[in-house]
Amino acid sequence: MQTDVSSVLPAILSHMPRYLSIDFGLKRIGLAVAEDVLRLATPLTTISATGRWEDDVSAVLKEADDYGIDEFVVGLPLNMDDSEGPQAKLTRRFGEAIAKRCAKPVHFFDERLSSLAADDLLRPAELTNKKHKAKRDRVAAQVILQDFLDALD
Repeated sequence: MQTDVSSVLPAILSHMPRYLSIDFGLKRIGLAVAEDVLRLATPLTTISATGRWEDDVSAVLKEADDYGIDEFVVGLPLNMDDSEGPQAKLTRRFGEAIAKRCAKPVHFFDERLSSLAADDLLRPAELTNKKHKAKRDRVAAQVILQDFLDALD
């Protein structure tokens, strides 16, 4: 007996986590998404940070709700010696605030050099400085998430 793949695919996909990656910054918060089944991260959007924790967490959680996110991946900007500096500590606090508000798994993942990788990905597009800056954080979030997904194997 042959099984119709289209009848079981929705059930399979419903058990695969959907991830939201966060590249946290004091001015901008870059977001990217991916599903575990495809393991391909895609840039989503950039949120202008307000500096007010509750507002910034709410903005991220709204995007997460809109995309049916199951788990979060927060890029942790470690120093080259693996220590956590002031920005890493702020980022950790932001990720913990998200976890507290939504009770979903939050993974912290080393994001060293993700902004440089984002610049390398954007360079061939020959964007104006303003457009490059607008896309950089969401592409950095994509790099973080893709590295996280690749590390799952």
